[in-house]
Amino acid sequence: MSYGDIFLGEVIGTAILILFGAGVCAAVTLRFSKARASGWIVIAFGWGFAVLAGAYTAAPLSGGHLNPAVTVGIAVDTGTWDKVWVYLLGQMVGAMLGAVLAYLVYLAQFQANVREEGTTEGTADEPTPTLGIFSTIPEIRNPVANLITEIVATIALVLPILAFGRNTGIGIGRIPGEEAGVYGSGISVLLVSFLVVGIGLSLGGPTGYAINPARDLGPRIVHTFLPIPNKGTSDWGYAWIPVVGPLAGGLLAGLVYHAAF
Repeated sequence: MSYGDIFLGEVIGTAILILFGAGVCAAVTLRFSKARASGWIVIAFGWGFAVLAGAYTAAPLSGGHLNPAVTVGIAVDTGTWDKVWVYLLGQMVGAMLGAVLAYLVYLAQFQANVREEGTTEGTADEPTPTLGIFSTIPEIRNPVANLITEIVATIALVLPILAFGRNTGIGIGRIPGEEAGVYGSGISVLLVSFLVVGIGLSLGGPTGYAINPARDLGPRIVHTFLPIPNKGTSDWGYAWIPVVGPLAGGLLAGLVYHAAF
């Protein structure tokens, strides 16, 4: 894969990931959305489908990492680091692009995020803080606990992804070492999508399961600059945790996988 293919694939795939992911969070969160208050299960499946769409789209160009933690885990396992920076750059650009697209899809709802005359404070008709649409926020602000959650949840993502990669029969494209015309089933991305749903349902409660530095940092940067009424803080004091935690989790997953398999 060329540097250009990797960059383009990661930009497009990560943009789709965030468009779907931030989109489902906007749908559940914002007033005047038909899906408002539809709940955590909807969010978990929305992010799973986000991975499905983004990774399948990017796979032919870049392999569809869409996540610096995945890229680092693979690099640790294989010892190949020369293209890591291209993956990370594409992922960050794509994450910011996807956040902007999600904002545009829900533009009218974001613009309606104002206090209407006669609104009672503390009711469902109040303006809604919007950071949770773009990035993660812990339910209990405890840096050590939050960091542990992100590390463990990311290991639970990256370790199975590395294991899926050993089974070439479920991958996308021609199976290495096989004769021409023999291709994998392509269900590996589907399995990862269900894995993300499972992580969201089982491990997402404490921090909102960033498990992806680009998925959190890129949209947080965009949120800082978007002209959203009553958008609330971008919470930069917490922003290091969903970056450091997933990167540490990806690194540890790569080390464990390389040692064990």
